[in-house]
Order: sequence, then structure tokens, then C-alpha cells
Amino acid sequence: MTPLSVTPLMDHIGKNLIADNIMEAMRAAGYRITENDPFEEKAAIIFSEREHSPHVNRIRMNWAEMRDVVLENFPQVLLPRQDTEAYLKQVDDIFVTDAYHSLSIEGYRVSEELIERVRSGNWDPETNRKDKEYANVLAARGYWQAFQAMKKSLTKVLNKNAAGIVAKQDHAIWYTELFAPSVSAGIITASDLAGYRNQPVYIQKSMHVPPRHEAVRDLMPAFFTLLEDEKEPAARAVLGHFFFVYIHPYIDGNGRMGRFLMNVMLADGGYPWTVIPLETRNDYMATLEEAGVRRNIEPFSRFLAELVQKS
Repeated sequence: MTPLSVTPLMDHIGKNLIADNIMEAMRAAGYRITENDPFEEKAAIIFSEREHSPHVNRIRMNWAEMRDVVLENFPQVLLPRQDTEAYLKQVDDIFVTDAYHSLSIEGYRVSEELIERVRSGNWDPETNRKDKEYANVLAARGYWQAFQAMKKSLTKVLNKNAAGIVAKQDHAIWYTELFAPSVSAGIITASDLAGYRNQPVYIQKSMHVPPRHEAVRDLMPAFFTLLEDEKEPAARAVLGHFFFVYIHPYIDGNGRMGRFLMNVMLADGGYPWTVIPLETRNDYMATLEEAGVRRNIEPFSRFLAELVQKS
């Protein structure tokens, strides 16, 4: 690990979350960080927010227009809210099913047996490096690690911490864990996981083209502000999932991250953990496409509402 002394400039001017994100990204890239603040006094002026991309006003307007449609189509909470321990046990019990369907939706070829093996620690990717199952094993292990990180965030939310703030502070940790096994295997570098994407992305078989990477640094803070300010958990769950994958802030893993985010928001509202089954993939993608291309959120709202009711 490379030692590095840094000047905490963002902390000094009051941008603490940005400072924390930079420090975590540098640690993820393999640096051992020590802080050295040469400033004797705090900044005398208040730094305003930077000018926003036009995309920001667009998602704000779309959120405002879509939320009422979501609430018209989403059920009220069906069951009394459970205590934290009981809810977390149910989430643990559903992990294998959740991982199987979420990874399969993304095209990984996994089985419940493989996921159980990875969860139990009975895996050795080095022995399977040349095996066609290698990428699937790494994805399954990454999902397990991300799931554990997400559960810590879920515990905070169930203990009455604001769900939007928790997601803003913790989502980068979920993402790092999602691809940590690939870093260990030498397939990608730790620095690849630092921050949001810095290049274009395209979604296979979709007419929606995610915003340019230059806009992402404006869109994600705006997205989390909308998530924090939204009072209705159902709107946070549906619109949180939709706008996260609409922005597509990462090169890979956006669908899995969006489903984690959705379920953390559902839990905050007393809804059950909800798995999107592989057999509904076509409907899932079609309703997201309808929302992304035509700004029609009703089919996606109904799609998720039906799954929540079945859960």
C-alpha cells in the first residue's frame, strides 16, 4: 500500500461529504492516507454550489411529475412494521433467491448451489481461473460482499436514520464491494472503482442513452437531494430505482445497485424485501424503457407494486 499525505482542502471549505468520498476512493485505489492540514484558519467565505447541468432541472421536473403517478399505483403498507432483527432475518433468508435472480437478470449464469458455496466461503477463484464459471463466481462473491455492506445501511434505516442520507453516504461502499473480488483477481484495478464513470455507456437493446459522463457529477448530488427530500417511501423506492438506472452513474453494476437502493427505500416504508424474478425480466426492462424514453412511469410503478404485493 502506497503512503500518501494529503491536504484536506474540501474539509477546510466545508465540503465534508466530497472530502470523505475522495479519501475513500484513494484508499480503495491502494493508498494509505494521512491528513496534513496546513491551513490555520477556516475559509472566510462560503463557497456556493457549482452551476448545474441542464439534466439536473430535467430530472427535478420529471420527479415532480412522476411522483403522483407512482403514489396512485402503489399499495399502502400491507403489514405492520417489523422490528429490525426480524426484518434483517427475513432479508438473510431471502439472500440466495435475491442473488440468483438479480445476477441472472444481468446475464450471469449462476445457480443457487453456487451462491450458497460463495456465501459459505467455500470458493477458491484461483483454482477456477481458466474455467468459464470464473466470471460468474466473482460476480456471485461480489454480490455477497455488497449485500453485507448494504445490510449495514439497511440496519441504519430500520433504526430510524434517514434513508436518503444513508444511501448517499453508503452507496459507494456497496459498489466497491460489488467488484472487490474482481480487483483481488487482477481483472480490474482498485482505481477503476473510484468515483462515478468517466466515459459514455450504452444500454443493450435500449433506445435510452444515459447522460454524458460530464453530467453525472451534477446529476448524482441532485438525485440524492431528491431522494432525501421525498417524503413518501413508495416514491423513493420506485423513482429512486428508475432515476439511478436512468443516470447510469457506473460503467457496470447499475441494475444491481438500483435494486439494492429500491429495497432499502422499501424497507424504510415498512414494505417487504422484494425480488424481481428472472422470468419477469422482459416486463421489467420494457417498463423501465417506457419510463426512460417516454417519461411514462405508470407501467413501472404497477410492475413493482404487483411484486411488492406478492412479497
